[in-house]
Parts: sequence; structure tokens; C-alpha cells
Amino acid sequence: MRIRNRLDNVSFLKTVRYAATTIVLTAVSAIARAQDGTAGIEQANTQVRSYFDVGCNLMYAIGAVLGLVGAIKVYQKWQHGHPDTGSTAAAWFGSCIFLVVVATVLKSFFGL
Repeated sequence: MRIRNRLDNVSFLKTVRYAATTIVLTAVSAIARAQDGTAGIEQANTQVRSYFDVGCNLMYAIGAVLGLVGAIKVYQKWQHGHPDTGSTAAAWFGSCIFLVVVATVLKSFFGL
């Protein structure tokens, strides 16, 4: 009985030592990773700013393609005599203007 209790205590102590070691190593690795947070944020900021012009140009291109598709759709409706040609033209024109305005506002908002 005494030997069994002693073995249980040794097993318990090993478990506690293992858990404490794991907690300490996890804390040390978290602290080590947190040291370079500012550099990581600056790098992400630089990368986003470098892709921003490309994204705005992509929005302008999508707006141009939507404008062409919308013009074709409105022309077809106008040729067939549909009564809702005006609302369709307004919807397509509005979507193109929205894309251009969003791209311009984002550029000015972020100071690029």
C-alpha cells in the first residue's frame, strides 16, 4: 500500500512537472512572437497600399465592362419597345457610377 502511494505521488509529480513545463514554454513562445508585432503591421500596411491602386483600376475596369453590357441591354430593350427601358438604363448607369465613386472615395479616404 505504501509503495503504491509513493508510485502515485511520483506519477502525479511527473504530470505536474510536464504541465508546468508546457505552460512555461507556451508563454515564452507567445512573448517571443509578440516582440515583432509592429514590424508585421507595417509590412501589412505597405503590402495593402501597394495593391490598392491595382484594386481601384480593377474596379474602374469592371465599371467599364458593366457600362458596355448595360448599354447593350438597354439598346436591346429600346429596340424591342419595352416600357421599362428608362428604369433599366438608370439601374445600369447607377451601378457603374457606384463603382467609380467607391473607388475614388476609398482612394481619398486612405490618402492614396
